[in-house]
Amino acid sequence: MKNLYMFFICFSTLMVVGCASIVSKSDYPVSFNSDPSGAKVIITDVKAGRVVYEGKTPCTITLKAKHGFFSSAKYSVSFKLPGYETQTISLEANLDGWYFGNILFGGLIGILIVDPATGAMWKLPDNISVTLQKTGGISMKYLDKELKIVLYDTVPQSLRAQLIRIN
Repeated sequence: MKNLYMFFICFSTLMVVGCASIVSKSDYPVSFNSDPSGAKVIITDVKAGRVVYEGKTPCTITLKAKHGFFSSAKYSVSFKLPGYETQTISLEANLDGWYFGNILFGGLIGILIVDPATGAMWKLPDNISVTLQKTGGISMKYLDKELKIVLYDTVPQSLRAQLIRIN
């Protein structure tokens, strides 16, 4: 009788919790690196439409993997450094493999309620690294106007016809 009671408690516990919630998390520390280092990094929560972090590389920021019930988080990450082209990447949480453990351990409650509610069904990468490319010139702004001086060889062939000679 005691063994049956213990089995019932263990079985009930497994049926109430989600598998990914047991072995995963919903917030992930993500390291951001750039070559060269010292670039300004701006992380924007795309779905909420707000900046969640501004700083310099290298840095490690804890980000939420979920945006809402059954909805993964999506971020836009921009790297800016004077003398280098701005690089923007998209960072979106992917389905965590442990979520499918609910088939064996968490049951429908884990699949449909627990893991989607906690965000444990989503996973973010550990590390984001970018290599910034040097710009081919100098950029200046004055009264919301921009003057960009570049080497002729760095201008794409399709834009060369629009250049204006100023000697």
